[in-house]
Amino acid sequence: MPKRPTSPADLPKSVPVFPLSGALLLPFSHRPLNIFEPRYIEMVDAALRGDRLIGLIQPEDTSEESPKGHAPLQSVGCLGRLTHFEESGDGRYFIILEGVTRFRLVHELTVLTPYRQGVISAEGYEADFARNHGEEAVDRTRFVKMMRDYAEYANFELNWEEIESTGTADLVNFCCMVSPYGAAEKQVLLEARTLEERAETLIAMTEYEMARGGSDGAAPLN
Repeated sequence: MPKRPTSPADLPKSVPVFPLSGALLLPFSHRPLNIFEPRYIEMVDAALRGDRLIGLIQPEDTSEESPKGHAPLQSVGCLGRLTHFEESGDGRYFIILEGVTRFRLVHELTVLTPYRQGVISAEGYEADFARNHGEEAVDRTRFVKMMRDYAEYANFELNWEEIESTGTADLVNFCCMVSPYGAAEKQVLLEARTLEERAETLIAMTEYEMARGGSDGAAPLN
């Protein structure tokens, strides 16, 4: 299996891009995906034959989960490494992408493949390659209190023993990925400049939801 990239220099100039609304991937986190559209089955096949890298990125228009054609894309996505796959009898895939680094979409390529491809740059995201970068600046006590308050608010249980043993960066990124917020909020979390900013942004979103009583019917963290 190709090795995980450890710096921007290890990245290819272009990658397949997978437009998916509301799907957040962050460095060193894991995103399970069910792949059933023929164009994306072909994309996974190509990734498995090659470097196993796929760029997950949101479309600007969030009305469609997976837009047809060449709908405009956000400028920032996250590169994922395909670390696990299962193939069903009808040719569908269940895959897991492990976040490598955020990237800027420089421009799309004109290609003959049914899936889209783009030139990417990880310039400015060098810190994404270090798993724990920036976690010393996060107010972990405040972040965990937010989790505890939200669990009580939404009436669900959390595995506190597991939470205590999880590193701060992994904890923040996991909570952002499973948070119940929409595509626009997920993009804000993705583009946060630092881990501390991402943690504080999620705290602010959660406190706002609890203050307004969850009237938008958001689902709890899970």
